[in-house]
Amino acid sequence: MPDPALSQAIKEAYAAAPSDVVILHTLELRHPAFVDDDGNVTAIRVVRDHVDLTARLEFGAPLDGGVMVTFVALAFDLSLPPIDTAPVPEITVTLDNVSREIVKHLDAAVATQDKIEITYRPFLSTDLEGPQMDPPITLVLTEVEANALQITGRARMLDIGNKAFPAEIYTAKRFPGLVR
Repeated sequence: MPDPALSQAIKEAYAAAPSDVVILHTLELRHPAFVDDDGNVTAIRVVRDHVDLTARLEFGAPLDGGVMVTFVALAFDLSLPPIDTAPVPEITVTLDNVSREIVKHLDAAVATQDKIEITYRPFLSTDLEGPQMDPPITLVLTEVEANALQITGRARMLDIGNKAFPAEIYTAKRFPGLVR
C-alpha cells in the first residue's frame, strides 16, 4: 500500500532511482533530559551517510521547527513500520559506533520516567529545504540496550488503542456542576 505522507519527489526517486539523487535517512531522538552544555534542551540528530548533513526541519517540528540543523553522520539501521492493520507497529533501531555524547544523553534519560521519542525524516540530496515526508514518522523508543559497539532499541508508534476517550477527564474540581 502506498504511503500518502511521502512527497511526490521522493516517490519519483524511489521509482526511478536516478544516480544523481540520494535519499538521506535521518533520525532525531528527543527527551527532556537531553541538554547541551548551556542547559538548553537539545536533540540527538543523525544521518545515515558518511558526511554530516545540514537540512531544514519542517515548521511543525517539536524542536527547532523550520530551522536549518545539522545531522551527524552515523551508521544506523532501521526498517520502517509497515502500512498495514497491525495493532501497534514496532521496529528495531540500531545505532553503530555511538559517541560518548549520545551515551551521556541516554544515561540521563534512564533516570527519568519520560519516554524517548524518535522521529524519522527522509531528505533528498537535491532538496534540503524540508523532509520529504509530511508528517514525519514519530515513534516511542523502548527497551534500549547498549554495549561498547552499538545501541539497539525497539520503537513503537503511539498505542492509540489504549488511550482514554474522550481525552477530557471530567472531575468535580474542574467541573463543579457535576456535584449535587
